[in-house]
Amino acid sequence: MAQPVAVTDEFWMEQALAQAMDAAKMGEVPVGAVLVGEEGFLAAAGNSPIRLNDPTAHAEILTLRQASEALKNYRLPNTTLYVTLEPCIMCMGALIQARIGRLVYGATDPKTGAAASVYTIGRDGRLNHDIEICGGILADRCGDLLRAFFKTRRAG
Repeated sequence: MAQPVAVTDEFWMEQALAQAMDAAKMGEVPVGAVLVGEEGFLAAAGNSPIRLNDPTAHAEILTLRQASEALKNYRLPNTTLYVTLEPCIMCMGALIQARIGRLVYGATDPKTGAAASVYTIGRDGRLNHDIEICGGILADRCGDLLRAFFKTRRAG
């Protein structure tokens, strides 16, 4: 995927972090996602399952929905999804169905991570699509945001 030289993975992860912070302000687990295409920004969202009473309203799913609606196509080839936390099984399945080209995530999820930590769904040769995966971008900042959120919740 061709991007302008000045635009980096860190830049887009910063945008995903902003979405995560917005989610935290609304009492949601602070996970944010941004989808970028060859021409630049396509969609962004933060986690919203509590607010929407929808267990599927993860940041990744909401971002895919927005982009698919805007582009009038559920297939999103040649795109990169930036997300602050390694996606779960449900989200990885959706990324495969959407045919995204690349996934960039921040913090790993050792309990439910489905990109590399627990499962490697994006690189499973039995499926009809592979995703290029890059983890650990701004991992400390992404992880710190999650830890601070849960520390506050446990204290309250």
